[in-house]
Amino acid sequence: MIINTGQRTDIPAFYPEWFANRIKEGIVSVRNPFHPIQVSRYRLSPDTVDVIGFCSKNPAPFFKYMDVIRDYGQYWFVTITPYGRDIEPAVPDKHKILADFQYLSRKVGVDAIGWRYDPIFVNERYTIEYHLKAFREMASTLEGFTKTVVISFVDLYEKVRRNFPEVRPVSKQDMHFLGKEMIQIAASHGMTVRPCGEGDFLEQYGADCSGCMTIPIYEKAIGQRLIVPKKKPARKECACYLSGDIGAYDTCGHFCRYCYANNDINAVKRNRKLHDPKSHFLIGNYGPDDIIHDVKMESYIDPQLSFL
Repeated sequence: MIINTGQRTDIPAFYPEWFANRIKEGIVSVRNPFHPIQVSRYRLSPDTVDVIGFCSKNPAPFFKYMDVIRDYGQYWFVTITPYGRDIEPAVPDKHKILADFQYLSRKVGVDAIGWRYDPIFVNERYTIEYHLKAFREMASTLEGFTKTVVISFVDLYEKVRRNFPEVRPVSKQDMHFLGKEMIQIAASHGMTVRPCGEGDFLEQYGADCSGCMTIPIYEKAIGQRLIVPKKKPARKECACYLSGDIGAYDTCGHFCRYCYANNDINAVKRNRKLHDPKSHFLIGNYGPDDIIHDVKMESYIDPQLSFL
């Protein structure tokens, strides 16, 4: 099975001890965000969890717990953008994150880590020229530490419009120009651009539009072939294989203005006060009305074929 940690929050950055405890105890419980009394309970074991997928803007707080997951397959996405504190108030200095990316790549291997440069938006400060200069410098720093860079252009979800009302969509002309230039820059540093949820219009310039968290990516990371059950995509533009997310909305403390996972900053502050590193849940604990579903856990690895 595949366990995801990063679609709803940044667990390595803010809840590293909790996740390490979940791995040690071998159990984690997750509330359905739309029906909170419905609880999915996962039994965690290297025998059944083939890959743990991480998405983080600050993986360093989890580094001291890396030995806890040494027996699990892993794939890490680390987001590094050029934005300042006006857009990403609590994200650490980007030079530190670049150095942490290099450390993590040495730890897990170049095929088990990818760089995310997203979402991209353009305004008076963050111009096209600004993006290309920053992207070029970051790609140079990360050369040899990853083969993948994911880009996407800002989506104006309702939460994004509310938290970042002045943001504007990127024009088609700018998408084509930025995408083409970034693809060329990435290629010169040994990386393939994978657009996230952008369709296939960048394919003509050399992008891989097959998805950014796909089964082939996981297979290459762990050196095993996976036979997975079919799943409906999260949205029609998305080709990723997303399952078993153990995060919770309104819990990320980065407070990025473009965030789709935080609905209310005050809710984030309240929720983080309810966090207990020893609980099965990221936030809170079991309640008397909970309807608990023990998820069937089984390995997807094809025992007949290994890439190694």
